[in-house]
Amino acid sequence: MDPAHSRKPLSPLPILLLLFLLFLPHQARAVELDQTSWEETIQAADGQTLDWYMWGGSPAINAYVNGFVAHRLKERYNITLRQVPVKDIAEVVSKLLVERQAGKSSDGSVDLMWINGENFRTCKNKGLLFGPFAQRLPNQHYVDWSRPSVYNDFGTPVEGMESPWGSAQVIMIYDTARTPVPPKSMAELITWIREHPGRFTYPAPPDFTGSVFLRQLFYHQGGGASTWQGDYSQQELSSAARATYALLKELKPALWRQGSTYPNSPVRMNTLFADGEIDFSFSYHQAEASRNILDGLFPPTVRSFVFAEGTIANTHFVAIPFNARDKAAAMVAADFLLSAEAQLEKAKAGVWGDFPAIDTTRLPRAQQQQFAELERGPATLSNRELQAHQLPEPPSRVLIYLEKGWQEQVLRER
Repeated sequence: MDPAHSRKPLSPLPILLLLFLLFLPHQARAVELDQTSWEETIQAADGQTLDWYMWGGSPAINAYVNGFVAHRLKERYNITLRQVPVKDIAEVVSKLLVERQAGKSSDGSVDLMWINGENFRTCKNKGLLFGPFAQRLPNQHYVDWSRPSVYNDFGTPVEGMESPWGSAQVIMIYDTARTPVPPKSMAELITWIREHPGRFTYPAPPDFTGSVFLRQLFYHQGGGASTWQGDYSQQELSSAARATYALLKELKPALWRQGSTYPNSPVRMNTLFADGEIDFSFSYHQAEASRNILDGLFPPTVRSFVFAEGTIANTHFVAIPFNARDKAAAMVAADFLLSAEAQLEKAKAGVWGDFPAIDTTRLPRAQQQQFAELERGPATLSNRELQAHQLPEPPSRVLIYLEKGWQEQVLRER
C-alpha cells in the first residue's frame, strides 16, 4: 500500500458506501454476486465439492444422483458431488433457520437442496435462500415458466429462487387380475371402499403420499381444485376441511385393519399391495408401477390410472441456501440437471422414470425424438393422458391446515 494513501483520511462517501454494503439485505447482495458471466461461474466451480441434501428414500433416485449425475459433474466441471440423504428436507430447513439466527452467513454445509411446497415457502419467507439464480442458468430457456406449477410452488411465486428438476403426478395403482374394472373417479373409489372393507388404506400424513391423498379427497369434498386457487375465506376452508375429516372418519371401519393403524410410508403401502392385503396403491410418481414391475415387487398384470376429474400434479425443484459454501458448483449442477441429457436419463423407466421439468418441444428435433421414443414401462400412462388429467396443488397453507386437522380429527378419533 502507498504510505501516502494509508495516511490520507477517508472521505465520507466511501464510509457511507461501506456501511450500505454491510447492511444491505442478503437477497440484494446475492443479485450483485450474480452479475458474473456463466463462464466465470464454471471457473469458480472447478474443484468445488457439492453437498446436496435430499430425500434419500429411493434406491433408484440415489443411484441416478450418485452415478450418472456425479460422474458427469466430475468429468465436465471437476465438481465432486456428495449426496447427503435425509428423511425429510424440513430437517435441513430447521438447520438453516438456526444458522440464520446465529448469523452464520457463509461457509454453510448445505450447497444444494431438493425442495418444494411448504419447505420452499418457509425458506423464501425467512430469507434462507441464495438468489434469484434460476434465470441465469443457460438451460433454463428449455423451461416453460408460464406453467402454473413452475412459476408457483404450492401457491408461492418461485421468482428465480429455485430451479425446476422434475415433474410428478398422482397415479392410482391396481392389479388387473384382481380388479379388472377399477373405480375411475374419487366418488367411485369412495363407493368401492365402502363395498370392499379392509381392502384399502393410505399412508398416515404428514407422509407426503398420504398427505396428497388427503388433498385429493379435500378437492372432492370442497368443490374442486379451482375453488382453492384464488381467494377463499377461513370459514370456507374450515367447512371443506370438516367435510373431508367427516368422510375419512366414516370410512375408517372400512379401511385395512379397520383404520386402527396406517402404513408409515408408501413403501409399506406398496408391500401390502404386492402381498395382496389391499387392492390399490398409489404414488406421486407416474412411473412407480412400472418401476416396481421391473424390480419384481409387482406382478406384470399391474397397471395405473388417473381419476376422470384429474389427479394432483406438481414440479419439484432444487434451491441453494443463503450461506452455501460452494454456490458456483450448486449453480452449475442445477443447470446440468436441466440439460436434455440429464432429463432424458432420469426419464428412462429403468433409471428413475421421472418426468421432465423442461418443455421437450423446445429441444432440437433429434432430442425431441429421443424423448418420444423412450420406453415408458408397461404400467405408465402416456404424457397426453396424464397432462389431460392434471390438477394443481392447493396453497401450502391448505396443506398444513389439512395435515394438522387429520392428526387431531381423524388419527386421534376413536
